[in-house]
Amino acid sequence: MIASPTAARAAAVGAGAATTVTLGLTLPADDGPSAFDTAVAEPVRDAVSPAAAHWLVAPSNGPVVLILLLAACAWFAVRGQWWRAATMLVVPEVALAVNTWVLKPLWDRQLHDYLAYPSGHTVHLVAVATTFACLVTGARTRIAVAVLTLLALAASAAGMIELGYHHPTDVLGGAAAAVALAIGGCWVAAAPRFRRDRR
Repeated sequence: MIASPTAARAAAVGAGAATTVTLGLTLPADDGPSAFDTAVAEPVRDAVSPAAAHWLVAPSNGPVVLILLLAACAWFAVRGQWWRAATMLVVPEVALAVNTWVLKPLWDRQLHDYLAYPSGHTVHLVAVATTFACLVTGARTRIAVAVLTLLALAASAAGMIELGYHHPTDVLGGAAAAVALAIGGCWVAAAPRFRRDRR
């Protein structure tokens, strides 16, 4: 039996939220690395040099993510899909704001002089990609977006870990939170149109 789109969205939001919470509950009380963090970080640091790490984190840097966001908005705007363009612009920024002002203070994981869990850079990057995948039509395009996002996320994670910007759990929690927030945001944004179409 094939799940309905609504059920699939609900499952994705639930899985992302559950993963974020579950990882958050494993964080050590002293804000240090968990056993999982140590197990992942050690081989990454052995394999990645600091010079390479600065290049690897590029996909998650603010200006790069902003360019991707604007390009995705333009994708829909040039096709006259104004609702999708507006949703593309708003949803990732709302996801980033929720992460910054709600999730980070909630988990209160201190690293250096900032709150690290969930990773804001990861949330922004994955929220942009997830929102675009939610709004675009065509299975091939969605698959391409998913593959490119996984590659960018893997590179960024390796760079952030090597440079000490984040623990692995910060990145995983950020990715999970972004998926839940972006899919949930697109779902909420589409609700008025869905109700109107059913009338």
